[in-house]
Amino acid sequence: MTKARDLANIISGGFTVDDIPNIPASKITSGTFADARIAASNVSQHATSFDDNKIVNDISTLALRQASDANRSAYSTNSQSVDVFQDDTGIDTTTNVLRNASEYISSSSSTTVNGVIPGSEGTPFATGINNGSPASYAFDGSKALDSNLNEAGEVASLNADGNLFVGIDYGSSRIVESVELFAPTNRPFHRNQSNTNTAGNMYWTGSNDGTNYSAIDNVASNTSLGQSVSMTNSSNTSYRYHQIKFSAVSGGADKFVREIEFTGDYTSTTTNATGNFTGTTITAPSSVSSMGAIITYQDNAGTNTLNTDIVLQLSADNGSNFTTATLTALPDFATGIKMAKVNDLAVTAGTQLKYKISFANQASGSKEARIRGVALQY
Repeated sequence: MTKARDLANIISGGFTVDDIPNIPASKITSGTFADARIAASNVSQHATSFDDNKIVNDISTLALRQASDANRSAYSTNSQSVDVFQDDTGIDTTTNVLRNASEYISSSSSTTVNGVIPGSEGTPFATGINNGSPASYAFDGSKALDSNLNEAGEVASLNADGNLFVGIDYGSSRIVESVELFAPTNRPFHRNQSNTNTAGNMYWTGSNDGTNYSAIDNVASNTSLGQSVSMTNSSNTSYRYHQIKFSAVSGGADKFVREIEFTGDYTSTTTNATGNFTGTTITAPSSVSSMGAIITYQDNAGTNTLNTDIVLQLSADNGSNFTTATLTALPDFATGIKMAKVNDLAVTAGTQLKYKISFANQASGSKEARIRGVALQY
């Protein structure tokens, strides 16, 4: 066999062991192959490709869960940043969105208005005296404690000699400017045991500890049916707890009330059709040309479509160029909390990392998305 044929056979693979000439052992056991003598495909064809995205996504999911359980503020590591909106430290710009104290972001905006406070019965802690036994009365329009009144939300004290107390807890101290009380259309505020309409006093008191109450105002009722009376907080003193007391009257009496309206400043929230927000800029340890993310979100109303109603964009150059991601649904993060991901999204290279989430087609009561958390991967 000629050297040329030997070489041709070796290159083509058409040779046997006997065709290989004797080679000194030193030539086999030492030295290196020159670069490019073995094609990459000769090696890679025997190697199983490895995709670490599942591991990365699991780590991000675990980080989101730990941050949620521990009420963590936004934080970063060498390879990811995590925010579950415990506060607004991880939020940069906002347009027509709000971070809610319940730790989510939605396409809402708020304004302060003055008027009858919605749900002004608040959290009822009202206590009536019924032959010495406490009872709770809620002015929520859902129940009538005296079936003879035939109007939901009305209450009556059955104790002839005691007083009836009703009140609300706003959760924090606030100024309530005035209160208006309405009697049932077929009852006065007071009626004595002989079923005679009887005048009596009503008192408005306030407290910040739920124990020690200060007088705000009082008013006397008359014997009219379906009447209304008003009281005013002339000093504009701020209280957390507000209580209305119906006094006993001569001969003992039942007390009736159909509705209580507290008036003052309150926050009105509006759902915007569109909105967006960005995360604070994260400085990566080295230049980044691909990024990923996991988001957790909630369909508070309707069903939000990924990449249409909820859109994620990523940037590595401080938001100068955002690349739109294609989010893919993952198994639910928790009951009622959904999860989606994107991996290895090519972005304009840089070290200043940001995300942007946009809302679309939002409408109160029919389609409301709430973003619960973001884990940015890099």
